Amino acid sequence: MFLSLTNRSPDATDLGHLLHKHPARCHEVELAFGKGLVFYPKATPDECTAVLTVEVDPVGLVRSEGARNGGWALGQYVNDRPYAASSFLSVAISRAFGTALNGRCTKRPELVEQPMDLEVSLPVVQAAEGMLEKLFQPLGYHVTSRRLPLEPAFPAWGESRYHELTLRATVPLHLLLKHLFVLIPALDRDKHYWVGREEIDKLLAFTRPRRRGAG
Repeated sequence: MFLSLTNRSPDATDLGHLLHKHPARCHEVELAFGKGLVFYPKATPDECTAVLTVEVDPVGLVRSEGARNGGWALGQYVNDRPYAASSFLSVAISRAFGTALNGRCTKRPELVEQPMDLEVSLPVVQAAEGMLEKLFQPLGYHVTSRRLPLEPAFPAWGESRYHELTLRATVPLHLLLKHLFVLIPALDRDKHYWVGREEIDKLLAFTRPRRRGAG
């Protein structure tokens, strides 16, 4: 899985302060289902890009309790979990960017609520036609999506159910991360956990604007 986050605001490398990840280093994150890596392919005053890659352990997934309790046997080995954006990516965002997600920046607190010219790229997202626009446009995002071919080498096979997604908006970083954290699992038809009423209420509370002075 792959997520890129680009800031094109003035002093674009302020992104590193908010993410608590220095642009000059690679940062590894241990996950229950694999590992994540954060790095910066570009870090200039005009444009700064942070990339989060998530490597899912396919053997670990097959050996998990959920896999052992049922499901199509071959589907445990042949599936999109290692590369399509899913609830696993949402967990990785929380682990890798948890401080930014929660709107905290001790060294530069003035940056937390500062709107930034941000762009998010997700190369592989599973979604029904028109669903990405319905989810993100009402939140103020400019949405660009492209349906991916089922097999580039064989165009006659037609299009797949996957999209390449780009989102752009001028918003505080923590708000963008919260939207991704909540909505990426909503697109995941094979969540690795069950989302019930209690979980929905928790997610809604998480994305409500914080009152000033609140902890």
